[in-house]
Order: sequence, then C-alpha cells, then structure tokens
Amino acid sequence: MRRHGIRALAGRRFRPCTTDSRYDLPIAPNLLRQNFSAARPNTVWLADITYLPTGEGWLYLAAVLDLATRKIVGWSMRDHMCTELSAAALMMAAQRQRPAAGLICHSDNGSQYAAEAYRKQLAAMRAKPSMSRTA
Repeated sequence: MRRHGIRALAGRRFRPCTTDSRYDLPIAPNLLRQNFSAARPNTVWLADITYLPTGEGWLYLAAVLDLATRKIVGWSMRDHMCTELSAAALMMAAQRQRPAAGLICHSDNGSQYAAEAYRKQLAAMRAKPSMSRTA
C-alpha cells in the first residue's frame, strides 16, 4: 500500500449524544451551585443519563442518585433516547423513596430534564428542579 501511495482511512467511532441543550424550554435555576453535599437522605437527588455499548447497539440509562447516601434510588433503561427515559427514572425513585415536598432534583440542562413530562413529574412530587448551566 505504501509503495502505491494508498492509505487506510480510520473512521470516527460513533458516540451517542445524551444531552441536547439547544431548545426553547424553561431552564431551572442552579440551586446547588456546585455544593454537592446533603445532610439527610431524600433532600437532594442528582439525575443524569449515560449510554452503554452492547453487542446489539447502544442502551441509554437514566439514573437518579440520592446525594446523602450516594445510592441509586431510581433508574430507567431504553434502546433509544427519549423524554420518557428520565421521567421514568424519576417516577421509580419517587415511588420507592416517597420524598417530602421541597426535595431538590438537580440535573444538567439537557432537553430531557427540561421536557414537560419531567417537569410535570417534579410538580406532582412538589420537588424543586435545579439545573447546571452547562451540559
């Protein structure tokens, strides 16, 4: 190949995107301001989405973590990114933990966390949304 001036082209590895911060939905204030500590369980939850490679493609995992205990209190997994993914993880956490009103739910400012379904779930729980300024 070298003798004939031929080179192999290395393709870029596909990486799924988990956050889309370009949208016209309301962004919640950043209530935590990088203070990632909580004195009691079920007062501050953190939510995020990651992707997992499998032999058949990608799986998307939304998880909700209790900041005080550092334990996952809710999760949801799908083979595609959708708004219901984050809302389902939040619903599982709420059903399992039964938090009091005033719980802070902090996430990045991705569209899944600004979506109406997620905001309605927070309102039903009487929880306060909080979003980081960068995704």
